[in-house]
This record gives sequence, structure tokens and C-alpha cells, in this order.
Amino acid sequence: MTSFTPPELGRRLGSGLLSFPVTHFRPDLSFDEDAYREHIARLARHQVGGLFAAGGTGEFFSLTSAEVARVVAAAVRTAPQDTPILAPAGYGTKAAVEFAVAAERAGADGVLLFPPYLTEAGQEGLAQHVAEVCRATSLGVVVYSRANAVYTADTLVRLADACPNLIGYKDGVGDIETATRVHARLGDRLTLIGGLPTAETFARPYLELGVTTYSSALFNFVPELALEFYGAVRDRRHEVVSKLLTDFVLPYTALRDRRPGYAVSIVKAGMTATGHSAGPVRPPLTDLTADELAELTALIGHMKY
Repeated sequence: MTSFTPPELGRRLGSGLLSFPVTHFRPDLSFDEDAYREHIARLARHQVGGLFAAGGTGEFFSLTSAEVARVVAAAVRTAPQDTPILAPAGYGTKAAVEFAVAAERAGADGVLLFPPYLTEAGQEGLAQHVAEVCRATSLGVVVYSRANAVYTADTLVRLADACPNLIGYKDGVGDIETATRVHARLGDRLTLIGGLPTAETFARPYLELGVTTYSSALFNFVPELALEFYGAVRDRRHEVVSKLLTDFVLPYTALRDRRPGYAVSIVKAGMTATGHSAGPVRPPLTDLTADELAELTALIGHMKY
């Protein structure tokens, strides 16, 4: 049974840094549950707003439904009771409903609803998609606005009125005007989450828009740096933020941008570089080259984290 009601979960998510743990694979690409649970335990020793099991950085797109259930259950069993665990739901509406039901059965505290698979849809269809998932579970639901599922403020207002357990809006687009409209109309109703790749690059301007939290992939392998950055943003210590951006985040993103899919691959490379290997990424993603891994290792070493 979840430790948080939907409103409690929304408040908790907005109170601290969020992260998407990688999913550990063996060389044969099977799920390495023991290594994954060690990772969850290591991350949960830090104070966070929540952990999203089997999310985008956790390679949700490459996992079977049975594997998603295993990953979520492992995170739930490992994390302290006061650390919220959110599970993924996605693909078509029927599949997303099944994922949400399975998440509640596994003891997750909430659901992150990914965009529907591939197809484009209008606002009415997207609203129906979200509403059906919300009706299928008592858990708090966060919608992920990106790619083919970009929600307007009007749609979110209607959904917030119709779905009491809709608690959050994760922005993966970076449209300042839309984010401003959403916060102006729903800032007291939904928790707004920064969700662009390497969200640290957008954290400072988004805070000014009322987005108090974001999901940090860096937290997987340099948690102390990620927490220092988050605290500096929240406290508006601009010199510290600028230095961390210049010294680490921007060089990191330059390496990340070399190939499509590296937003996930570079996080697993960071795990290897810091002595906590999570194994390879699954196809269609590709791992960093040996030279790129060496660059990343040197960059992390320069920061002494």
C-alpha cells in the first residue's frame, strides 16, 4: 500500500530533487536485480523528492511489461518507506492502464504517464488518454508533456478538474510561454517538474517560472554534485550555479549531444566512470565509445565527486 495520498505525493515531489535511476543489465542484457537494488539503496541514502523506477533514463522503452513490474517491485522493496517510488505507464491507452494497475499492485506511490507510442493525437484524445489512466488507479499521476503528447494549459485545467489524482506536470518541451501559462493557471493545483534532458541546464530560469523541482539524471552517478547544484539553484546562489554549469554541466551536455540516445547512454557511462557499473544500454541505444568514456571519466575526476 502506498505511503502517500495523491496530494501528499504532489507536495513531496515538489519539495526536493527528483531522479530517474538507470536500470542495470548484465552483459547479456538481462535485468540485474541485485545490482539495481544496491543502486536504489545508495541513492535513497540521500534526501530526494522521489525516484522514478523504469523511467526514461531507466530505459522503459526497452523493457517488457514483466520486466517493468520486476524493476518497480525491486525499487519499492529496497527504498525506505518515506522515499516515493513512481512507476511508468505508456504506449497505447489500454497498455498504459495496465501499467498503472500493475504499479499500484506492486506498491508504487505514483505513476508517470509517458506519451502514447508513436501516433500523433489532438488535445481531446490526449485528455481521454490521461483520464482513463487516472480512473484506473488511486495513485497520484504525473503527465509527461513532450514529443507527440504536448498538453496545453486548457487541457490540463480540464483534466485537473476531472481527475483528482492528477498531481503533476513534467515538462519535456521547454516552451517558456506554455510553462508560464500552466503555472499561472495550475501552480497551486499541480506540481510542475522540469523534465528536459540534463534538466540542470534549465533549472535556474525554470525556478523563476515557479518550477521548484526537476529530474536529475546526474544524480545517478554524482549525487553530491547534483544535490549541490539543486540547492544552489533553490537558494539563488548564482555564482555557484554558473561555476558548476561551466565546469561540469555544459561540457557534459556537449558530450551527450554527440549521438542520438546519448542522454541515456552517458548516464550509464557515468556509472561506470564512478565505479558503479550498471552494464550496457539495450538496443537501439549504443554505449559511449572507449574514448568518450575516458573523456567523461576525466571530467568527473576534475570535479572530485
